[in-house]
Amino acid sequence: MRLSPHFTLQEFTISECAARAGIDNRVPHELLRNVISLALTLERVRTVLGGVPLIITSGYRCPQLNKLIRGRKTSAHLRGLAADFIAPSFGSHDKIVQRLSAEQSLTWDQLILEYSWVHLSIEGTRRQVLTEP
Repeated sequence: MRLSPHFTLQEFTISECAARAGIDNRVPHELLRNVISLALTLERVRTVLGGVPLIITSGYRCPQLNKLIRGRKTSAHLRGLAADFIAPSFGSHDKIVQRLSAEQSLTWDQLILEYSWVHLSIEGTRRQVLTEP
């Protein structure tokens, strides 16, 4: 199912961990609107980064998958409101966070420079920029 010009639902649900553990990581119908909003936000992110492709490394997580990977119990991934991504064609994760945090037209709750990816959540509008140790 196509959610936006450059993103499909499968990109937000595919998980090797879920597949290995036999976990059904499909998005419940009541959360689909959240994932669509996230995809549309990521379209704007893609534009700000010069149109380079974004590779989603983690999107929606069902409770079983979140527990398996030791995600936070309050993770926005559980509600389809967060994605972890990389954009190798743009540059380093640090460079991505710098560019996005400078763009005033983008709205997000948290933008986190993680170990080997960028986390973006849209649950609120705090525009909080964090770095994981």
